[in-house]
Amino acid sequence: MARYIGPSTKIARKFGEPIFGSDKDFEKRTYPPGQHGLAAKRKKQREYGIQLKEKQKVRYMYGLLEKQFHNTYLKASRMPGQKGENLLFLLESRLDNIVYRMGLAPTRAAARQLVSHSHITLNGAVCNIPSVQVKPGEVIAVRERSKSLEVITNSVASASKYSWIEFDPKALTGKFLNVPAREDIPENINEQLIVDLYSK
Repeated sequence: MARYIGPSTKIARKFGEPIFGSDKDFEKRTYPPGQHGLAAKRKKQREYGIQLKEKQKVRYMYGLLEKQFHNTYLKASRMPGQKGENLLFLLESRLDNIVYRMGLAPTRAAARQLVSHSHITLNGAVCNIPSVQVKPGEVIAVRERSKSLEVITNSVASASKYSWIEFDPKALTGKFLNVPAREDIPENINEQLIVDLYSK
């Protein structure tokens, strides 16, 4: 199976930050995974290693396979403007990411599952493709029969608000207002390292 289905904390520990959101297990063990843990002698990383690690971190963060991520980068490189920022804007515009940002799911993986299991509508029609690029002005909502799902009600109660998404917690509907500005994306990402990696 190509998609990683193991413990997410292990991946977070590999990158040294909670890339999947709040994680109590990560807070207990912030050192790298492996039997030696903190005692392991880590070699000094070269430039390529640092770039690759950043790319892998973003890929895991948004839940994309290698080919999906590379195709997204190619699309970003053909757009006007800076390649790195375009890449982040495309990732942020994915339907599963917007469902996560709306607070309908606790993680992006859970948001992806909600979409693929046909619990989400886009402009009134059921959409089960997590990678769909949502355009500004489009409306995302939970299907009527899915509004009582426990995962959704629990997530909405503790959801964060983002300036580029208008969300109605009672109706469980939201509108994608605009592509977020680079400084508004809260994750710790150095997109220039990814551009440098793919430019080689």
